[in-house]
Amino acid sequence: MKRFMRLVVIAFCFASTLAGCVYGRDSDMDMQAAAERSDEILDSVLKEIRPELRWTHGPTTVGMCDVTRRRVVMTNISAERRGSLLGLVDRYWRKSGYRMTAINNDAKFPAIYARTQSGFEVSLRIGGKGQAFFQVDTPCVQESEVLDSTSQATAPLYEGMELIPRPNIHSDFWSAGASEEAGGRS
Repeated sequence: MKRFMRLVVIAFCFASTLAGCVYGRDSDMDMQAAAERSDEILDSVLKEIRPELRWTHGPTTVGMCDVTRRRVVMTNISAERRGSLLGLVDRYWRKSGYRMTAINNDAKFPAIYARTQSGFEVSLRIGGKGQAFFQVDTPCVQESEVLDSTSQATAPLYEGMELIPRPNIHSDFWSAGASEEAGGRS
């Protein structure tokens, strides 16, 4: 039994060390640099989407050794256009060398998840009223202070509000065919 426990401890230590190396714990990147790289990832995919989606910053959260950056899309995306958005983002991420890790084909709340070559986890999820959420979770990096994003939002920031409202910006393309359920106009 002692030998078994010793092997378990050795295996755990080895796995922890390996995970630290794989996910950046031993790298020179700190939380602020990782947050800035997350902003670049988010900015690049949003610039790829045409016609443009209007978005605002979601909350940034900081863990023990990781950071999560978010963008909340304020453009109404009709149920008829959600597949187009997911397909466009999927193709862009694959072209960028990201590995797709999961696809949720749910008709009402679809989502796609991918990982960059440097271990950043990215996702696009469709939530209530068809609101799209982009998110980047960084790998484990060196601890540091994390500043607010300097990326310029294309929709109001909703500062001082407890919650970001449902999508409220009409697009002739993205909102086309939007039903009452999706929060769009006819």
